[in-house]
Amino acid sequence: MNDQERITDLILSEKKMTANYNTFASECVDPQLRGEYLGILNKSHQTQSELFRAAQSKGWYTVEQAPQSKISEAYNKFNMEKP
Repeated sequence: MNDQERITDLILSEKKMTANYNTFASECVDPQLRGEYLGILNKSHQTQSELFRAAQSKGWYTVEQAPQSKISEAYNKFNMEKP
């Protein structure tokens, strides 16, 4: 396994873990335990962001910039759905 594969695997793992931590926190009854899950969730997001920046700096993870027309279209769509 090369570095690119390792970072990609780590990013995917962090994405899955943040989804799980989010569920755990939102369904947790105990406030103290919920706070712990939220802390872990925040750290996991930070780790995922660091991995993403590392992969992006190497050219391994590219994100295409959306055209302004698509951004405006999405904004208008979701803005209209507000209650």
